[in-house]
Amino acid sequence: MAIDIGSLMERSTAMLSSDHKSVVSMNIFVALLCACIVIGHLLEENRWMNESITALGLCTGVVILRASKGKSSHLMVFSEDLFFIYLLPPIIFNAGFQVKKKQFFRNFMTIMLFGAIGTLISFVIISLGAMHFFKRMNIDSLKIGDYLAIGAIFAATDSVCTLQVLNQDETPLLYSLVFGEGVVNDATSVVLFNAIHSFDLYHINTNTALQLLGNFLYLFISSTLLGVLAGLLSAFIIKKLYMGRHSTDREVALMILMAYLSYMAAELFYLSGILTVFFCGIVMSHYTWHNVTESSRVTTKHAFATLSFVAEIFIFLYVGMDALDIEKWKVVSDSPGKSIGVSAILLGLVLVGRAAFVFPLSFISNLTKKSPSEKIDFKQQVTIWWAGLMRGAVSMALAYNQFTTSGYTKVHGNALMITSTITVVLFSTVVFGLMTKPLVRILLPSPKNLSRMLSSEPCTPKSFTVPLLGNGHDSEANQKSQYVPPRPTSLRMLLSTPSHTVHHYWRRFDNAFMRPVFGGRGFVPVVPGSPIEQSVPVVQQWQ
Repeated sequence: MAIDIGSLMERSTAMLSSDHKSVVSMNIFVALLCACIVIGHLLEENRWMNESITALGLCTGVVILRASKGKSSHLMVFSEDLFFIYLLPPIIFNAGFQVKKKQFFRNFMTIMLFGAIGTLISFVIISLGAMHFFKRMNIDSLKIGDYLAIGAIFAATDSVCTLQVLNQDETPLLYSLVFGEGVVNDATSVVLFNAIHSFDLYHINTNTALQLLGNFLYLFISSTLLGVLAGLLSAFIIKKLYMGRHSTDREVALMILMAYLSYMAAELFYLSGILTVFFCGIVMSHYTWHNVTESSRVTTKHAFATLSFVAEIFIFLYVGMDALDIEKWKVVSDSPGKSIGVSAILLGLVLVGRAAFVFPLSFISNLTKKSPSEKIDFKQQVTIWWAGLMRGAVSMALAYNQFTTSGYTKVHGNALMITSTITVVLFSTVVFGLMTKPLVRILLPSPKNLSRMLSSEPCTPKSFTVPLLGNGHDSEANQKSQYVPPRPTSLRMLLSTPSHTVHHYWRRFDNAFMRPVFGGRGFVPVVPGSPIEQSVPVVQQWQ
């Protein structure tokens, strides 16, 4: 059998050339990430980091487009698998790991109202609105499944950009509501998007709607339980094996891998990886983090925050670069007016869809609150409405999944939806993002003493100085030492102060059953000869 030496040489040369291009692309992209970190540091006082990264991505796309003579603006091809498997997990996990648990669970019902019911309302309004207006614009290539997918795509908020502006020390109620809603919203949007592909949309009836509701409840409960179990398993293993006496590297590695395993296990069983890894982060911060050595605590805290920070930079940089993908714009270049009209309609539907649930659901939530400080006033409602208008990488990933094949499309209707999604994401991130901070300052001016205190502290990308992670003394412990909630003596008292009583009984259950088994603050394993051994009372040394 003859061997074509020339053909082999040509293939080898092509492979080497392709590998060299990949290396060049990665070098440029990593250099851009470094530049983003420097720019973000310089603009940290103004908290415009995400907008500056997106703008840098646009500028880079222009340069690459000119260098390639109009052929491409890409260093890397966008992939929803890259986003959902590698970039999203560290962001969501770190959010759960650093959240103030007491504030989050105190507002849990309101968060679920906004994140689940609110997302469904927004989904319905955007889907019906798109169907009504797009048919009038003679966009005939879209089917019923595409309109429902549009509703799920643009119902997904971008909490990452918003949380760069809000501060959980200045506005704890708003932060917990917007943050919690963002996580539940992303999970709900993805569940809706997947349900659209799994149900017969041409025979929608009451039974189908009930199946969809049951599927959502199953996914939410199962995903949450899986995350809790993964967090408890990591806490139990680290507590029993005392890895820190030999190597802190093993503790850190196990925490990182268990967190990622929880996300991938959820995806394996077709659950919501977002919810799973979020609740895994909450459980790990409550139990596992207190079971490791002091050096491992510092390492894991900064490792999780750093991974999340880099993933966020990667996403915003790529969103900016992807906006100049010339192939998609060529397909819709013959109808620029229609493209602008579709983008404007989608932005209007996003505004209306969010207003349709924020204000009514806030009114319902206020009916269940007894304390005026826990109620959401009108200015806070406006801030919550505005803070959730930004659309980001989740919308981009879902749009690519629905309207492209391997990141590319030649169908006019699909290209129109991709370019319109990019336009909405860019406009909402840059314009709405830049206007969020001034709006918060006008509507919710912070106390002078608090702002002075915050300005005197060093700022970090994801607020490393969160009381939850502060040397084993979190804000919950300080609040508990200052104020002990009264035990209910009647049903009326139980209904009037539900958050205090639930927290009180959870603390009793946690101290009596959970912490002795899974560890946690006050129940950490003591490594012989370590400094912790001398500082922990004998009654707290559970082994």
